[in-house]
Parts: sequence; C-alpha cells; structure tokens
Amino acid sequence: MKEENNILKWFNNDLSKQELDDLKQSEDFKTLEKIKHYSAQMQAPKVDAQHALEAFKNRKLTKTEPKVIPLHFKTFFKVAAMVIVLLGVSYFAFFNNTTNFTTQIAETETLQLPDQSEVILNAKSSLSYNKKNWDDHRDLTLDGEAFFKVSKGQKFTVTTDAGIVQVLGTQFNVKERDHYFEVICYEGLVSVTHNNKTVKLSKGKGFKVVNGVIQLIDNDTTTTPSWLQAESSFNKIALQEVIAELERQYHVTIKAPAIDIKQLFTGTFTHNNLNTALQSITIPLKISFKIEGKTVTFYKYEG
Repeated sequence: MKEENNILKWFNNDLSKQELDDLKQSEDFKTLEKIKHYSAQMQAPKVDAQHALEAFKNRKLTKTEPKVIPLHFKTFFKVAAMVIVLLGVSYFAFFNNTTNFTTQIAETETLQLPDQSEVILNAKSSLSYNKKNWDDHRDLTLDGEAFFKVSKGQKFTVTTDAGIVQVLGTQFNVKERDHYFEVICYEGLVSVTHNNKTVKLSKGKGFKVVNGVIQLIDNDTTTTPSWLQAESSFNKIALQEVIAELERQYHVTIKAPAIDIKQLFTGTFTHNNLNTALQSITIPLKISFKIEGKTVTFYKYEG
C-alpha cells in the first residue's frame, strides 16, 4: 500500500481523480510498482577519491616507441642497379643509332654501308658509324684494318687513333695497329691527316707511320691489298709487326726470346696453312721454329 501511495504521488499533480482510479486498475500500474521497488534497491557505487588520486599518480607511464624501418643498402643498390639497367636499355633501344662490326682472329667480313659503299674488315678489327646521320655525315671509326670501296657522294671520313682519312669516292686501305699506321690509295684521291699534317695520296701512293716515323710509299702497282687474297705482304717491316699479324691470322702465340724482332722482313705469308706461313717468314731470316699446341717458338737457326 505504501508503494502504491508513492506511485500515485508521482502523478498526482498531472492526473485527475478519475484518471488516477483508472490507472490503479490497469496492468501498467503493476509494472510501475515493480520499477519503483527495484530502483529503490539500487545504490550508486561509492568512490574513494583519495585512493583514486593516489592510484592515478602511481600509474606506470609507458611511451610507445616509433617504428623504425631499417634502410637495407643491399636492397637499395639492387633497385638502383635495376633502374640504371632499364635506363641503359631504353637509351640503346630508342636513342643509340651506332652500328658496330667486329671480326675475330682469322676472320674477315664484308660490309655494305647505307650508301652502297663496301668495306672489307680484316681479322681482329672493329668498325662503327652512326646510321641515323649517315646521309649527312659519312663518318666511320676504325680500329684495325679495312679496305674501302667508297661510292661517290658526301665527304667520307675514316677516323683512327693514329690519323684521319678523308675521300669523296675512291678505293683505299687503312691499317692501324700498335705503333703502326698505313694508308694506301688504289683509286681516286685520298687525304690523310696525322699529327696535324695532311698528305694527299693519288693512285699507287701510300702513307706509313712506324713508331712515329713517317714514310711515303711510291709506285705501288697492286690493285688491292694482299690480305684480300688471303695473304699478308710486307716490305721492310720489323719482324715484331709480322709476328703480330701472324698471330691475328692464326690462333697462336709466338715467342721469340733469342731473336732480334726489330730486324726487317720483306715477303709474304699465306693465311691458309700455318706451317707454310711460318716457313715463309723463318727461312728468309735464317731462323727456326717449333710448334707446341697453340704456341710457336722462334729460335736461332742451327745447321
């Protein structure tokens, strides 16, 4: 009854007497009684403020360390190398227009240039030119020996470490080896520049530099260089140059520990038979040789 009177007090100011009588007879009134009863049993938790303050002061403070990502240099360099390779491939695929040709020992190669000029590259030689600019600049770089048959047209330039050869349309041979530079004109007119000195060569004329000494070749009656017929010819050339050429034409190493390799040699050797070639060189110089695998040794003649 006490709970009932308390509930009625909640609504006394807002409901009429008739409305209060109706509320008492309804199911809602019973629900309200239960709510009032259980809410009276509920108590707010008691808080010890002093204890809470002490706990706050003594709490363990932890600092979250920032995550450090180590820089792995090996990975960095691998990525950098890949980027460089890709850039290099892109350059050669889209921007590099240089055409290169190389021959190995005992190998020759015939090349056709964009203007139908012909080049025959001797053994152990290399040739390069820019195909994109060829119509305006017929410029080539040679390391070794080559025979040229040049079609008429723009100035044709062959650049070597020892000198520069320029023509308009002709046939000529250029040989540039260690301490040796030679140009021979077989047709037309050739201009040779060496150490800022320029020489004009007509048919049958030649220009040679051996160990820095310039020599002019006169009245050469041959129509093509001998190496095009698988032979190497020499006219008063040091034996060391002959040996070097022999090694280029045959896959051998030549030793001459007791031989004067500066002595001059005039003659020819074939490119088709090593034993015959060696005899062609050693017999005129009165020296002997022996072959052991890929090694040939020259020694003083005994007999």
